[in-house]
Amino acid sequence: MADAARARKLADRIQQIVAEMLERRIKDPRLGFVTVTDTRVTADLREATVFYTVFGSEAERADSAAALESAKGILRSEVGRQTGVRFAPTLAFKHDPLPDSARHLDDLINAARARDAEVARQAQGAAYAGEADPYRKPDEDEDESA
Repeated sequence: MADAARARKLADRIQQIVAEMLERRIKDPRLGFVTVTDTRVTADLREATVFYTVFGSEAERADSAAALESAKGILRSEVGRQTGVRFAPTLAFKHDPLPDSARHLDDLINAARARDAEVARQAQGAAYAGEADPYRKPDEDEDESA
């Protein structure tokens, strides 16, 4: 078992190598605009999971996934060559849902802001239903007699 710091360093290096290879050397026409977002390596340094996002539609995402699967061998051999580890880790590519989740949360926040602005606009000319200060106060007469 390797320590966690070594696994993190290897994961960072694998992320750099894969991103560079996708940008410069992999010429698959199915490969869309792919961004490598994260890489995680198991404690025994045998398996690496590469998280990626694809800018585009669902069809482009599926095409890019197929292109990454077909280029897996080339990428693994290059990772082994550039890292110098005894056993090159097997690569697994997984679509990263985080940007989609973040986009959905941004949409929800914007909708909430719009509703808050509508409520504030409606409340501009409103008056209190009762008195402006709804709290009871002790009578002033009682304070003077005490």
